[in-house]
Amino acid sequence: MNREFQQVAWDERLESDWREILRLAVREDLGAVGDWTTRALVPEYATGRAAVVARQQGFIAGLRGVEAVLAEIDDRVQWRAEAEDGQAVGPGTRLGRIEGPAQGILMAERLVLNLIGRLSGIATLTGRYVEAVAGTKARVYDTRKTTPGWRRLEKYAVRCGGGCNHRTGLFEAVLIKDNHLAFGAEAEATQYTPAEAVARARQFVAEHATDGAGSTMIVEIEVDTLEQLNEVLPAGPDIVLLDNMPPDVLREAGARRDALGPAVELEASGGVNLETVEAIARSAVDRISVGALTHSAVGLDVGFDWLP
Repeated sequence: MNREFQQVAWDERLESDWREILRLAVREDLGAVGDWTTRALVPEYATGRAAVVARQQGFIAGLRGVEAVLAEIDDRVQWRAEAEDGQAVGPGTRLGRIEGPAQGILMAERLVLNLIGRLSGIATLTGRYVEAVAGTKARVYDTRKTTPGWRRLEKYAVRCGGGCNHRTGLFEAVLIKDNHLAFGAEAEATQYTPAEAVARARQFVAEHATDGAGSTMIVEIEVDTLEQLNEVLPAGPDIVLLDNMPPDVLREAGARRDALGPAVELEASGGVNLETVEAIARSAVDRISVGALTHSAVGLDVGFDWLP
């Protein structure tokens, strides 16, 4: 394997993102006055216990964020996980238990279920793609087609489903796409061939990156044709993204890569779905990027059951 993008884990940066999102989520749900229904019907002194339960089969993600939800609502409410992020579960699997003041539990209910349901939906869809390419060398990657503000969380969910993370943001890697080259064609002074663009990007990163990032930053370029691939491979990009190419063309791209730049990894993108991904994986590519993992995932059905 060549250089890899940074893979997202539940770390301090992700926890910080979640706490920022959570403050907004609490504000939009409770406003300035709180939960009228719960305040009207549930005494302040009442306590209770509830289980968070998966209603569907899938992969779980988001359990690491539940404690922060409860602390934001009422720090007396306690969470005990009974499953782990990345775990495959079936219908009826109990994911954890919430215990404490009943008012706090009820006010936190929807926030907890939204978090787990959304992220587990992404993890579950990712798991289906990973299963579809099992037995091939291809790895499934996400994209930047994420919910604004939720990117690290959603990429973490991809990891929980067995997928890999493409670059987290524009700051992490160079990815020269057709629009970069197309704009250059309009500005005569900066018109580049794909190979020239790769060389210029490497030079720019070497001159401007700090803390040694220039020597480790991935340089990737998108191509639309085999002719462009032929031209760019000798320039030595780390990855070439093959845009909207059918499997037979991808196989030919692999042969040309092996002949002209065997160290370069090939990434397929465009036209990827659960019906096509296996054939794409069995061509010659190393990576398959799938925007649907994050922009089209349906939330996993997760419920909330009171316990005696």
